[in-house]
Amino acid sequence: MLSKVVVKGDGICPLYKFLTSKETDPKFAGDVTWNFEKFVVGRNGEVVARFKPKTKPDAEEVVKTIEEELKKK
Repeated sequence: MLSKVVVKGDGICPLYKFLTSKETDPKFAGDVTWNFEKFVVGRNGEVVARFKPKTKPDAEEVVKTIEEELKKK
């Protein structure tokens, strides 16, 4: 959990800079569009999936992605 942070533009939090930057995340780069956007980060530190704010945390595609990543060693 984070306290309120800047998620785009000037003063962006380093975590969100990493999650949305073309340099560190070329596959899923781009500004956060709204609250509740979800990112799945693999054990190797790479963003493996990104889900729109309207996607529920327990949606089948979110759960499947998390389960697949947890199986990896």
